[in-house]
Amino acid sequence: MAQRRPCSSCYSVKNDFVGTIPLGSKQDMADHRANLIAKLEQLESQFEGLERQLIDPQIATDHERLRQLGIKRAALVELVGCYRYWRRLDQQIREHEEILSENQDADLVELVRAELPQMRRDADQMLEQASNDLVTADDRTIGSVILELRAGTGGAEAGLWTGNLLEMYQHYASSNRWKFEMLDVSSGDQGGLRQAVASIQGSGVWQGIGYEGGVHCVKRVPATETQGRIHTSTSTVAVLPEPEKLQIDISESEVETHITTAQGPGGQNVNKVATAVHLIHGPTGIEVRIQETKSQHQNREKAWQLLRARVYDHHQRQRDAQRAESRSKMIGSAQRSERVRTYRFKDNLVVDHRLEGRSFNLQAILAGELSALVEALVSEDRARRLAAL
Repeated sequence: MAQRRPCSSCYSVKNDFVGTIPLGSKQDMADHRANLIAKLEQLESQFEGLERQLIDPQIATDHERLRQLGIKRAALVELVGCYRYWRRLDQQIREHEEILSENQDADLVELVRAELPQMRRDADQMLEQASNDLVTADDRTIGSVILELRAGTGGAEAGLWTGNLLEMYQHYASSNRWKFEMLDVSSGDQGGLRQAVASIQGSGVWQGIGYEGGVHCVKRVPATETQGRIHTSTSTVAVLPEPEKLQIDISESEVETHITTAQGPGGQNVNKVATAVHLIHGPTGIEVRIQETKSQHQNREKAWQLLRARVYDHHQRQRDAQRAESRSKMIGSAQRSERVRTYRFKDNLVVDHRLEGRSFNLQAILAGELSALVEALVSEDRARRLAAL
C-alpha cells in the first residue's frame, strides 16, 4: 500500500480483491471510474449533511437522534477521508502533468517526472481502496437490527440448539459493546427455546450480524440420546435492519391492536392480567405478539418496534427482488429455506457454506468469537458487489 495515507481503517480491510474491478475497453474503464467518483461525491455530500445535523441545536437535545447520526457519520468518516485524499493527489497529478507539458524549467521537469509515477500509483491504490469501502458503506450506517431465532427440525434438541445460538449472539454483541435487548422469548417444553426476538444496537451491527440470516444446522449427540447417535437439528435465524421512525411511517389506522393475557409458562401474571400486545398490519398481513414484560405499555412499545422492522423488511425484500440477484444474494435476505452454516461437534468445526474450503473452531464460535468468520463473509460479499458496480 502507499505510504502516504489519511486514515487507518481504509487500509485495515484485507486487500484480497485487488484487481477485481472489471477490465474492458478504455471507455469502459473511464465510465467505471466516472461512476465510482460520482458515488463517492454523493457520500461526501451525505457526510457533510450529517456533520451539519450533529451541530444543529435543535437536534442536540434529541439523544436518540444524535446516536443514529453518530453511527452514520462514523460509518462514512474513513471512506470520505480516503476520497478526499485521493482528490488531493489527483489535483497534484494534474499540476505535475501541466508542468511536464510546459517543459520550461529543466530541473523542475526532472523532479516532477521522477515523482509522478509513484504519485499515480498512490492515487490508484487510494481510489481502489475507496471503492472497496464504498460497496459496504450502506451496511455500516445501519446501527440497529432485529434478531429472530426459531427452533426448526429436531424436536426438543432444536429448542436447545436455538438457546445455544442466542447465547452465541449475546456473547458476540457483548464483545462489540453493542446493546442487546430481548423483545420476546418463548421457552420450549423440554428446555431451550421455541423462539426468541432481540434488538441489537451499535456501530457496525448490521455488517456484523446481517450475514447470519438462514438455517443453522447442528450435528451432535443430544443430551437425551442414550446410544450415542449423532442427530441433526436446525434453527432458523432472521436479521432485520431496524428502521428509524422517520424512514417508515405506519399509520395506527392500518394496525389492528388486541390486548390479551399472556400465554405459556410463567408466574401469577400469566392468564390473569391483560398485558400481551398483538398487532396486525392490515396492508401486509404481518402479525406481531409481544408478552415479554408485565407492563402493557412496554410490550406495546416493543411490539411496534418489531412491527416496523418486519414491515420495513417486507418492503425491502420486494424492492430487492426487482434488482440484480447478486446485490442481495447473501446479506439481508434471511431466506429460511437456505442452510448457511453447519456446526459439527464431533469435529469441533463450523463450516459456513458460503465460504468454500473454510472452517472455523466450534468452541470459539459458540463463545461469540465470530469476527474472523464475519470478515471472510464481508470480503466475499465485497468482491461480488465490486464486480456488479
